[in-house]
Amino acid sequence: MHDLSFLAAGGILVSLILYALLGGADFGGGVWDLLSSGPRAGAQRLLIAHAIGPIWETNHIWVVIAVVILFTAFPPAFALLSTALFVPVTLMLAGIVLRGAAFAFHSYHLHDEGGVERRWGLVFACASLLTPVLLGVVIGAVSSGAIRARSTAALGASFAWLSPFPLSVGLLTLAVFSYLASVYLIFETDDPGLREDFRARALWSSAAVAALLVIVPLLARNEARDFYHALLGSDWSSGLVFLAATAALGSHVSLLLRSYPVARFCAAAQATVVLAGWGAAQYPFLVRPDLTIPAAASSHASLRLILIALAAGGVLLFPAIFLLFWIFKKEAILGRISHHGSSRDGAGRSG
Repeated sequence: MHDLSFLAAGGILVSLILYALLGGADFGGGVWDLLSSGPRAGAQRLLIAHAIGPIWETNHIWVVIAVVILFTAFPPAFALLSTALFVPVTLMLAGIVLRGAAFAFHSYHLHDEGGVERRWGLVFACASLLTPVLLGVVIGAVSSGAIRARSTAALGASFAWLSPFPLSVGLLTLAVFSYLASVYLIFETDDPGLREDFRARALWSSAAVAALLVIVPLLARNEARDFYHALLGSDWSSGLVFLAATAALGSHVSLLLRSYPVARFCAAAQATVVLAGWGAAQYPFLVRPDLTIPAAASSHASLRLILIALAAGGVLLFPAIFLLFWIFKKEAILGRISHHGSSRDGAGRSG
């Protein structure tokens, strides 16, 4: 049974990684919509809307899968988190819904002269800014060790998510999502000016991610000691730090050299390593320190059915999503190879 529970927990982690790499970039696009500036501000917003439009609804499937696994495979953990973190979870879900609705209305009014587009665009951008912070806050609170099953059962909602460590994880999540979005958006246009705009944003957000990857463990040392020791004191810790630093350096240098395909690969690898490291440090807990994965798991029969359903769904889901991206994102997936060299040369001359 333990093996099945760990497989189910791994399914949650994989879903969160895919959500960060795909849906997270959509949230980052909303952040850059809010921060659009300069003579190409309008073109930047149009590019973001064009990039997000065909696939933003599909990208939310990963968080849906993670939540479904949580409440079917680990009901005690779902009950604890939905009670202790009721406020941030509710606000996060409201942000996801509000962001989607605002984007739909915003997209229909992109060329309007009035203020409708600006109003819906502001709602879309603000929801895109706050929702990743709340997601990171929830992740940080789960790892902090401050959510206790007994006190939650007696007192209800916890305010552990308002501590500096969970808030710093929220800022790190926002920075990672913005970083991924800026790197991805480079592939959505052949315009040298827009490419340079998002290259500059990628460099700044890359620096922000690097700074927060130092700040978060420092705060964890005081507020989440068990998590801190698991993250930096395990046999695999040095390898994790090496991989994350290599990916970060590779992405930053590639952006400086305008080697955008390498930058995209390294940025995605860095986000994956960071989340995988969080999962490894969290093991074997779902919620520190009271709920381990085996203790919170459903019955063996339930876990078996859940995993069979996930495997069967994956057979249909992954080819369908690949086809969707191939139809709408073929040039971006290929890195616009046919235009990349000339665009890079032009950007180099303009820089």
